[in-house]
Amino acid sequence: MWAVRMYATRSQATDACRAGHVKVNGRPAKAATVVRVGDRVAARRDSWERDVEVLRVIERRVGAPVAAQCIIDHSAPPPPRDERPLPLFVRDPASGRPTKRDRRQLDRFRNG
Repeated sequence: MWAVRMYATRSQATDACRAGHVKVNGRPAKAATVVRVGDRVAARRDSWERDVEVLRVIERRVGAPVAAQCIIDHSAPPPPRDERPLPLFVRDPASGRPTKRDRRQLDRFRNG
């Protein structure tokens, strides 16, 4: 999934597998699951479900045009940017480092 750019990093792909967001042929997949030509891989990222079919197995990360030739994308188009969820908390970049009080408020906000 990382090699064909379904996830930006290998660790994100591994975390998605551990969280149960990735299925190969309808079954939950581990990070080390072997994928063969013809397999269907479903992966959820944010609120978008991707469904791809493997055309060619690659061993290492390749350029984006080559990666696009290795899969057939059967998923629906991504939701428009207007409908994507907004971040819940955004700090002003020019406000500097958060104080101890700011960090505590942020932790309360995040943990509910």
